[in-house]
This record gives sequence, C-alpha cells and structure tokens, in this order.
Amino acid sequence: MGYEFDAVLWQWQARTDSWTFVSLPTDVADEVLDLAGPTARGFGSLRVEVSVGATTWRTSIFPDSKAGTYVLPIKKAVRRAEGLEVDGSLRVRLRLVDV
Repeated sequence: MGYEFDAVLWQWQARTDSWTFVSLPTDVADEVLDLAGPTARGFGSLRVEVSVGATTWRTSIFPDSKAGTYVLPIKKAVRRAEGLEVDGSLRVRLRLVDV
C-alpha cells in the first residue's frame, strides 16, 4: 500500500544529537494503523520504503501519541542529497513493507 503527501521537515533534539522528522498527515496515519497495526514491531514501529525526490531508502515510522500520528525520520544523507532544510516542505512517497 502506498501513500504520497507533502510534509514539513522538523527537528527534535535529544541529548546532543539532532534528529529530523516529518509527521504523517493524520488521515494517512489512521489508514496506516488500520492496515498495518497488527504487524507493528517494537515501540509500535512499522517498516516502510520511502522516496523523497530521487532518493529511496527503507526505514521505520514510529507512533507519536502526543501528536496522534506517525513520524518518519529523514536521515542526514537524504537531506543533503535532496537539499532539504528544517521547516521546509517536501513531497514524500511512502510504502508499507509488511502489508
């Protein structure tokens, strides 16, 4: 099952590391939970294949109970390759791996 959406890149800081994420739109997150919830792994994570621009990789999305959605980490190599900046918008193509 695949999804495509626009999202804003945001930064979360933990300890001395900086992590960047996008949040899935809540309607997409609700559908993902309905379809893939039973296949969730540790911490409720779900394996996905993601494309941003010309870059494609596999990672996991994680539930964010505070925001009521899933968050998708965007690694530094992707940000560099695609010229992404925090607070900037990006087009995300996401496919659930285990469904």
